[in-house]
Amino acid sequence: MPFRELYWNISAHWLIYPLFVPFAVVFVFGCSRVVRMVWAGQPEAGTAPALRMLREVLVQAIFQPRLFRERFAGSVHAAISWGFGILFVATCLVGAQDYLGIPTLRGAFYLFFMSLTVDLFGAAAVVGVCVALVRRYAVKPSRLWKPREAEGYRLFLWLLLAILVSGFVVEGLRIAATRDPWGIWSPGGWLVAQGLSGLAPEGQALWHRIAWWGHAVLAFWFIALVPFSLVRHILAAPANIALRREGRPSGAIQPVALEDAEHFGISAIRGFQRKDLLDLAACTECGRCQDACPAWQTGKPLTPKGLILNLRDHLAAEAGGRPSGKAMIGDVIREEALWACTTCGGCHQACPVFIEPIPKIIQMRRYLVMEEARFPEPMQAALRGLENRGHPYQGAVPGRTDWAKGLDVPVLAEKGTAEYLYWVGCAAAFDERSQKVARAFVRILRAAGVDFAILGDEERCTGEVARRIGHEYLFQMQAQANVETLNRHGVRKIVTACPHCYNTLRHEYPHFGGQYEVMHHTELIAQLLHEERVRPMKPLEQRVAYHDSCYLGRHNGIYAPPREILRAIPGVRPVEFERTREDGFCCGAGGGMMWFEERIGTRVNLERTEEALRVLPRVVGTACPFCLSMFEDGIRTKDAAETLRVLDVAELVAAAL
Repeated sequence: MPFRELYWNISAHWLIYPLFVPFAVVFVFGCSRVVRMVWAGQPEAGTAPALRMLREVLVQAIFQPRLFRERFAGSVHAAISWGFGILFVATCLVGAQDYLGIPTLRGAFYLFFMSLTVDLFGAAAVVGVCVALVRRYAVKPSRLWKPREAEGYRLFLWLLLAILVSGFVVEGLRIAATRDPWGIWSPGGWLVAQGLSGLAPEGQALWHRIAWWGHAVLAFWFIALVPFSLVRHILAAPANIALRREGRPSGAIQPVALEDAEHFGISAIRGFQRKDLLDLAACTECGRCQDACPAWQTGKPLTPKGLILNLRDHLAAEAGGRPSGKAMIGDVIREEALWACTTCGGCHQACPVFIEPIPKIIQMRRYLVMEEARFPEPMQAALRGLENRGHPYQGAVPGRTDWAKGLDVPVLAEKGTAEYLYWVGCAAAFDERSQKVARAFVRILRAAGVDFAILGDEERCTGEVARRIGHEYLFQMQAQANVETLNRHGVRKIVTACPHCYNTLRHEYPHFGGQYEVMHHTELIAQLLHEERVRPMKPLEQRVAYHDSCYLGRHNGIYAPPREILRAIPGVRPVEFERTREDGFCCGAGGGMMWFEERIGTRVNLERTEEALRVLPRVVGTACPFCLSMFEDGIRTKDAAETLRVLDVAELVAAAL
């Protein structure tokens, strides 16, 4: 019996039209429900250019580089998603030929793509689904296990497996019934055909009819359920990737038009922008953000995954007309969770679909700080100091230029001009330990003959801590005052040893008219070493483990310069932490946590200090005053001062001059 006759007579494929309609209606209804949920948010100004959105989808949604950071899990997901995608394309080509009369299945293309390639990807998808089922039934990784969602997702995996297997059965029966001489080009179907070759032709035709219709119903059922389940991410995730905000480092915060704002921060789910709500719909529940979160890993009540899912459930209830009566802050999201975030950016870096929990946390913090005045007392004291004295440090503190006594450091107002403005920062000005870093850096600048100056008493805190805690008004006061000072002096180039100042000056001050070329001190030192303007000659004979600052590394991608510096110092033997570079672990001081005592779980800095002790360096190298302070505290707490000390890379270079 010819295949064409078998297909038309047995399958009666024209009946597919009335069968498809109800499933399509359910699918469209589900998609419209998701769109209504997202559209409940506030409009966002502007969208990315179409070509950039297309490029992002091609690179991130199709090739999935972020998923492959975990090779095993990434390979399993790629097997499922690429296999599903190829099979979907093949099905569309078959439909185009059989239902629309467009000739797509001819010659070598039919044999190579429609037969061999599709079968290989289908087999890969079967293997991937089976591995995923094993992980959810047997392994049960904590980051994947969420009882209220687990059963539904596992059901979907079984459904997908049934679709894949039934497709191979349909193909095998077709090969067996038609004695297809090219059947070997479809290895999956050909193997099934060998097992069914003993059936009589009439039996093969009957079972082909049953398998074909069963496969069609399963496929339509799958399509109809997509927008109602976790698998909605196959639609929402590419959209989220395409619309992701560009030009912002992980965790950068959008300014507020204070003069026009009726309320500050966000206390209701509809207050978020539509892109933020699309984040909620796009979540794949993979838990990578949770594994990367220092708060969750040290026993705090914050999990980025939980925050996104709780907000999503709250949105579904509110947008669906079934309000729960729960307050978003307090009932849906615990305040303790909001104050546990270090804004390290680990969740942003780990998420394969570019979901951003940090701006949502900052928006809710803004509400608590600016509307309710309800936030931890140590943070309140830091902000009072910032407002009254221009810096967040408490107690008896030195003057802003006391650290420079005896160094003859030029002040810009007196010098007039300088190639670089050295932005000292509050830590180096008021913290005794960080002052040693400032003095070491000045020594390096002197040795290299760099033309530099400082603002001296005109310098104020950048306000970074106020913005991360949620006091946007105080941040903008600081930013506007600093920009006015910098512009008055005609500053063009700024170098700073503080990654938090670096991030703020570089990425957030342009919103207030501050356009500067900003360098971190590790970048400038590495440049001076490369130009041989600085020549460390004294061997130090130290085993140094470099700790990546979150605001230098993840937020700004600066990983190489500090390591280049260590390699340039005679006698230094660089080693790496267990968690390093993009996967590095936070020191625990970001997001205002420098001025907050952790009382729940393990302190983040102790977790990182314990990791340093496992690596067994003699020195922990840092490039951030916050990290330096947190390691100093961790080493004292662990009574490890005799075996481990912490030094800024500038101190190491200065010691080797």
